[in-house]
Amino acid sequence: MPNTPKFVYAFSEGNKDLKDLLGGKGANLAEMANLGLPVPPGFTITTEACRAYLAEGAEPAGLHDEVQRHLSALEEGMGRRLGDPDDPLLVSVRSGAAFSMPGMMDTVLNIGLTDASVAGLAAQADDERFAWDSYRRLIQMFGKTVLGVDGDLFEERLDAAKRAKGASSDLDLDAADLRALVDAYKALVAKEAGRDFPQDPRAQLDLAVRAVFASWNGDRARLYRRQERIPDNLGTAVNIVAMVFGNLGADSGTGVAFTRDPATGKQGVYGDYLANAQGEDVVAGIRNTVPLAELERLDKPSYDRLLEIMEILEGHYRDLCDIEFTIERGALWMLQTRVGKRTAEAAFRIAAQLVDQGLIDDDEALRRVSGAQLAQLMFPRFAAASDGADADAPEPVAEGIAASPGAAVGRAVFDQATAVAWAARGDRVILVRRETNPDDLAGMVAAEGILTSRGGKTSHAAVVARGMGKTCVCGAEALAVDPRGKRFTARDGVVVEEGDVISVDGTNGKVYLGEVPVVPSPVVDYFEGRATPDGEGQDGLLTAVDRIVGHADRVRRLRVRANADTGEDAARARRFGAQGIGLLRTEHMFLGERRKHVERLVLADTDDSRAAALEALLPLQRQDFAEVLAAMDGLPVTIRLLDPPLHEFLPDLTELSVKVALADERGTGSDEDRALLDAVRRLHEQNPMLGLRGVRLGLVVPGLFAMQVRAIAEAAADRLRAGGAPHPEIMVPLVGGVQELEIVRDEALRVLAEVGAEHGVPLDLPIGTMIELPRAALTAGQIAGSAEFFSFGTNDLTQTTWGFSRDDVEASFFAAYLDAGVFGVSPFESLDRDGVGRLVALAAAEGRATRPGLGLGVCGEHGGDPDSVRFFHDTGLDYVSCSPFRLPVARLEAGRAAVLDGRAHGTGGGTADTR
Repeated sequence: MPNTPKFVYAFSEGNKDLKDLLGGKGANLAEMANLGLPVPPGFTITTEACRAYLAEGAEPAGLHDEVQRHLSALEEGMGRRLGDPDDPLLVSVRSGAAFSMPGMMDTVLNIGLTDASVAGLAAQADDERFAWDSYRRLIQMFGKTVLGVDGDLFEERLDAAKRAKGASSDLDLDAADLRALVDAYKALVAKEAGRDFPQDPRAQLDLAVRAVFASWNGDRARLYRRQERIPDNLGTAVNIVAMVFGNLGADSGTGVAFTRDPATGKQGVYGDYLANAQGEDVVAGIRNTVPLAELERLDKPSYDRLLEIMEILEGHYRDLCDIEFTIERGALWMLQTRVGKRTAEAAFRIAAQLVDQGLIDDDEALRRVSGAQLAQLMFPRFAAASDGADADAPEPVAEGIAASPGAAVGRAVFDQATAVAWAARGDRVILVRRETNPDDLAGMVAAEGILTSRGGKTSHAAVVARGMGKTCVCGAEALAVDPRGKRFTARDGVVVEEGDVISVDGTNGKVYLGEVPVVPSPVVDYFEGRATPDGEGQDGLLTAVDRIVGHADRVRRLRVRANADTGEDAARARRFGAQGIGLLRTEHMFLGERRKHVERLVLADTDDSRAAALEALLPLQRQDFAEVLAAMDGLPVTIRLLDPPLHEFLPDLTELSVKVALADERGTGSDEDRALLDAVRRLHEQNPMLGLRGVRLGLVVPGLFAMQVRAIAEAAADRLRAGGAPHPEIMVPLVGGVQELEIVRDEALRVLAEVGAEHGVPLDLPIGTMIELPRAALTAGQIAGSAEFFSFGTNDLTQTTWGFSRDDVEASFFAAYLDAGVFGVSPFESLDRDGVGRLVALAAAEGRATRPGLGLGVCGEHGGDPDSVRFFHDTGLDYVSCSPFRLPVARLEAGRAAVLDGRAHGTGGGTADTR
């Protein structure tokens, strides 16, 4: 008889290391139970069961019976039966994926309540109001989640019941009011769902489990996974847990606690508490909570026990823990724990704190942060929040809870659809809501920041915003938000209409009218050398960044260079930690007034005119290279020979045609203009990006590359005679075949020898090529015979591999591709490992097979993308190169790559690369 898969685990059978199978919630419930903490009894249906259900469209064979066995054991342990009319057992059905996806999938509480058992629950609790409140909650959650009834319809009936009672809160409704509300809810379900609310407790359970399974592929869950780059094929576990009730009166309640502040990383007591409520009330933000510290006054024994448990969990997980708990008539129950989502600022502070406390080492601290978080810390902040800000800084119109730091400016919008539409047309927007819910996710993704008038640091808006790195202010109670009227009213009656610009400061919780000026981040000041790690006012942030990035530099194998084209850029790159220049684009040196020199060269039709153009260019190039080599003295500088699409250096064909035609019509035309028009027509290309550029231009325009090599050589010779240590490297662009490279290389070697002899210095400069065409990657073994280094131009390699023109496709159909799931992320943002990455790996391997000492680097902007940096580390490249601002991110990720694969080098990756 074949082994049947095990789909259900009791908490006693799990642990925190089984999160792929039991989901994060189930694995951590099991872990807490095994630690002896007060966890309500229950069991977990595995992610494997979910995947089978989604694949087959039905419950996998055996699951029903396996759930029944565990349910029977739960009933026996609790001394109650599910839905028993006299003494009912009630359970929650909650999702729980391997990766935290707050609010993105479904939960149903109070499963087991029916018309027959509600009286039994009232007798059990000695509280009739509580029983009817629990029943109306079940019908509302079940109707929306399982039966697909519009949730707003339930809210409308609840609001009508409060108006009829003259009540401001649902707490003011009595048992009779709630019983009438239950009848209204059941009638609504029958009308909208076309069926009665189920009265069979086991049917409720089965339907709820299937709804949780199905919610894995809900729109908001899929969007969240794309945003967070979570794979689609994992599935969710389902946790079935005996209910404990926080809505039993003033001695009951529910809350969320953090062992450290998830916004700043500071140690202390952080969280929210809501008396006489169920857990969904806290995270939904529908009622304003009180700070967790208030629990000490309300229920000191529970508060003290909670602090003990928080200390146990943080020590056990060695990290910030996010904890959900319920107090049922003075008894504390733990409903969930997980390693908490945190802001970038908190991530760095907490990692450094835990090292100081001896809980983790420096390698683990490096694993705990990411390049994306470091990039967030480098964003500007509002001048109004800065030390020494102008005394005339604007007064805030509202203040709330600083839930996720950052400076966000945009037009106020009041629903997710408008946020998405306006952002798509290029507007910056701030999503303003009373409170957010999971259906607002698309708008939260599109917005620059989020502002709510309700909720705290543990509300849906706060948790999701922190996870996405979005600026967020929650609980700005002074705001009267009118989503239907698309406005909010602030202090002193100030009204902000949809489209008005506001500024939201997630660092201090303040909201301003209009656009507030921004100033550089203190982290940028640190990398620029304008701030020190031990400077005042940073509460350890710069110390943490310095410590962790410094450790990354010590352990990384990959060196980090910059893409820079001027001496000024090179000097800034060096301040940001560059170990050389991986890409100096010489075509960027011919913009503005200099453009005419290249135009003259390309259009030259005699040897003399060509020589004159080259003679004019040579001193300009020599001076450019001299400035960069001085700024990067002692470090390598890879100089790419001219690689412009030809049209960038020629007059526009249409404009020139009109000019000549009008001049001829007036009788003022010149032979020079007509000759220029003939030349431009002759050289005009339908697809300039694949036309006469790169090595092709160097071969077709005699003397062009020789002039550039001479300028490089003379600048290097001058630097050597001045006592410097220049290390220029000559890179030939757009090579598709080794023959192209050989022709240019031979000419370059001749020029180097001539200049060396003229100046009396040896000039043995490396000559290599940029691999940016699929054919170059596929023939890398041949090309390596004539190249001393490869630099992968992953921007063009992505374009030529996919057949995409980046500028065109990103402006047209990329958004549709991302929405359709063709891409999880743009291949221009993060390297396409399966296609472009495979070409890089192939070229690297075959190149080094031909030339074992072949230098390998990457100079496309993927060199600053965290995921791509890890790929380049694994592929064995020597360095990555990126824009100066992204250098700290690349340094950090190169170090993380080393510790994540367990091969940290500790060789001082910060040493000079002088290949």
